Amino acid sequence: MRTQRDVIAADADEGVRAWAGLLQVHAALVPVLDRELQRATGMSLAWYDVLLELNSAPERRLRMSELGARAVLSRSRVSRLTDELVSAGLVEREADPADGRSSFAVLTADGRRRLRAAAPVYLAGIEAHFSRHLRARERRVVADGLWRVLRDESAQPG
Repeated sequence: MRTQRDVIAADADEGVRAWAGLLQVHAALVPVLDRELQRATGMSLAWYDVLLELNSAPERRLRMSELGARAVLSRSRVSRLTDELVSAGLVEREADPADGRSSFAVLTADGRRRLRAAAPVYLAGIEAHFSRHLRARERRVVADGLWRVLRDESAQPG
């Protein structure tokens, strides 16, 4: 009996096959990367993602709403995760002086140190479970295509 994966792989147009492959690879690899990162560093992939976004932001700080959009987490999940990171001393919350209802998440020195310590594990996991399966040209095509979709969709109103 053919599975849904077999049907998509054999019968779908290239756009549907690419989309299905993206979803399947994401679903398969995120838990693996999360386990490896937690085992080696005690840090979850979600923590790493938030710290990485803060590290790359101007002044290493983002409004909570911006952090949620960048880290691809729900608003409530970002808030809970930020609370965990604050408790761990990796992030601080700062009130927004221009808007009393808003706050910033700010990467601490310890947060940056932990991010840097975890980076080799994260990058090795990407290489071991993703990059090594693709030739250099394929990696470029995948990266270019995905970033173009993101850029074009982000430019759409609403």
